[in-house]
Amino acid sequence: MRRLLLALLLALPGCRGAHPEDPARVTLQVFAASSLTEAFGELERSFEAAHPGVDVRLTFAGSQVLRLQIEQGAAADVFASANPEHLQALRAEGHVAPPVDFATNELVVVVPLDDPAGVRSFADLPNARRLVIGAEAVPVGRYTRRLLDRAAETLGADFVAAVRARVVSVEHNVRLVRAKVELGEADAAIVYRTDAAATERVRVVEIPPALNVRARYPIAVTTRAAAPETAARFVAFVRSPAGRGALERHGFRAAP
Repeated sequence: MRRLLLALLLALPGCRGAHPEDPARVTLQVFAASSLTEAFGELERSFEAAHPGVDVRLTFAGSQVLRLQIEQGAAADVFASANPEHLQALRAEGHVAPPVDFATNELVVVVPLDDPAGVRSFADLPNARRLVIGAEAVPVGRYTRRLLDRAAETLGADFVAAVRARVVSVEHNVRLVRAKVELGEADAAIVYRTDAAATERVRVVEIPPALNVRARYPIAVTTRAAAPETAARFVAFVRSPAGRGALERHGFRAAP
């Protein structure tokens, strides 16, 4: 019975034993923040073309969701987060190798193409009757709250109070935040610049540089990776000139 239970456990995702990598066929499980969808889609195709036999499997979700899945034993070889916090926590728990930054991003306001609320500048944000932002546990939500803290210092507490009063929904990943505007369910939303660039169904309202928040994106190989050598090659590829070019094409700035 004990042998049967052990065999069943090893067959479950995330309960993989240490086996040598088969260079003829490797499946690489990459967990990545939702905002990386288009950029990592391109990186997947390029990496597979350069490494015949490697099948990159991408899983996108909010960074906090992916962190929880890894903590619970999900079968991931690489994790790319939209902020350092989640990878730092996983590193402290022994789930990942030392992370390295590979990209940066920043926030913008998006509004419908017809802009019914008249949000033409960041100072107009209280004009939005329905504002959507990220949940506090989500990186984009934390960056948004940091942005509002900065805005309180320059635009005043009344401005921030008016903005907060317009929030009608908080979402658990940035794509859901953007979707509310695309579907006409919000007058404005705060998202990453890269998410705004990935659709033609919204208009961008810039945030003053003095107020904006720079988001850092780190990446790491997991300590339980089934394909650690290939995972390390993928991380190196993301940070290579080819990887940097792909990230920049999708609106990211490569990390120094």
